[in-house]
Amino acid sequence: MTASYTSGLVWLRRDLRLHDNAALYLALRHCQRVHVAFVFDTEILDSLPRQDRRVDFIHAGVTELDQNLRCASQRPDTGLLVQHGPASQALPALARQLGVQAVFCAHDDEPLAQSRDHKVRGHLADLGISMHTCKDHVIFERQEVMTQSGTAFSVFTPYKNAWLKKVNDFYLKAYPSERDLHRLAPRPAQWPSSLPTLSDLDFEPSNLHTLHLPCGESGGQTLLQDFAARIDAYDRTRDYPSLKGPSYLSTHLRFGTVSVRQLARMALERMQAGSPGAAVWLSELIWRDFYVQVLANFAHVGAGESFKRDYDAIHWDHGPHGHKLFDAWCQARTGYPLVDAAMRQLNQTGYMHNRLRMVVASFLCKDLGVDWRWGEKYFATHLNDFDLSANNGGWQWASSSGCDAQPYFRIFNPVSQSEKFDPEGKFIRRYLPELAGLSVKAIHAPWLAGALELQAAGVELGNTYPRPIVDHAEAREKTLERYAVVKKKAA
Repeated sequence: MTASYTSGLVWLRRDLRLHDNAALYLALRHCQRVHVAFVFDTEILDSLPRQDRRVDFIHAGVTELDQNLRCASQRPDTGLLVQHGPASQALPALARQLGVQAVFCAHDDEPLAQSRDHKVRGHLADLGISMHTCKDHVIFERQEVMTQSGTAFSVFTPYKNAWLKKVNDFYLKAYPSERDLHRLAPRPAQWPSSLPTLSDLDFEPSNLHTLHLPCGESGGQTLLQDFAARIDAYDRTRDYPSLKGPSYLSTHLRFGTVSVRQLARMALERMQAGSPGAAVWLSELIWRDFYVQVLANFAHVGAGESFKRDYDAIHWDHGPHGHKLFDAWCQARTGYPLVDAAMRQLNQTGYMHNRLRMVVASFLCKDLGVDWRWGEKYFATHLNDFDLSANNGGWQWASSSGCDAQPYFRIFNPVSQSEKFDPEGKFIRRYLPELAGLSVKAIHAPWLAGALELQAAGVELGNTYPRPIVDHAEAREKTLERYAVVKKKAA
């Protein structure tokens, strides 16, 4: 892009930061004056509960970003232009009101975002305004990493090898987006001096402030500094939900309050210095890129179809019995302590440990026989870090219907998973205090405990804690029968 504009507009979406912001850098480089905007998009917000932690998180990030823009430009008349309405209409209207010649924003390959951006681009074109988009929230996207035959990857390990072969300082270098903030344009004279409150957006405060999740760009850096001191042990601690093993940066990555380039650069440097923990964490970042390019290159996965289309022939329990089992799973009333503790963690905090995401997803699909899409939708509603590509990829992995997924005959045993990854029952006791009095052995499968131990612990199966809603061994056999349709199609 060689054009030079008198005035431009940066439209922030999932890049709520000043540091290493690709769209902001491009706008400041090519425009004499730059406005920065964020739209609370009612086409997204209207379907959310009135107490939504993600809206709370975004609002806090937007508030901090507005303050950072004012401080960095050293001019109180600058700041973030925040709107509330359908982004497909509000953004072009704002661009027209400001009289800009170009709009800059980062790519978003989710289907609804693509549809929205197509509308915005058309409206802007009608106004004679250019729209420039760029990569920001991944290291490699779309067709940047391809097979030797020029097709998109559908298996992770060769994708990872190609990713590592291609990555270099150029792809990890930070954009100097804070360098030219003196070019920020003043807000229009009639623009409100304060940002809209949660109440103005028709939302109420959630319990986010009690969850020890620092918000905004500063919060992302706080968590990053904390994790940097622990990353070398990541490979040994990441699978145990009672330990402080994860980075807890996923929500910040989702909304761009931290730069993925900064994270990947740190991980690669530490890996090259011999850190096994950093090597494993870098693989997690590469998985994230992998699922983003799957969504971009295989449109049917974003439309609710299985990556492996043969798996759409599976007969899931969509009837009243299936709904009853699904409700028990959602309400953490399955009778399997690790599954229920994980679901309570999700329902109470909007977070779920990654190992537990695999356990509860496998349980829903392969123990209860419930459609993975139901679980995907539930996670989409409740996860603070919900990202369509990763959420879809994870659920399809667990249900064996996705690219590079676990084999259909691999079925997690929820009891052995509990004994292996929460051996002392610390995580279970935290979220299921009604079971806290049970022994280390009994807490993983209370229905196998003796009557005297249950009585001493104050546990009454079927009352204070449910009995298992399915027998795992029997459910496993039913799952193999259910998946036989896939085996027949492959034959």
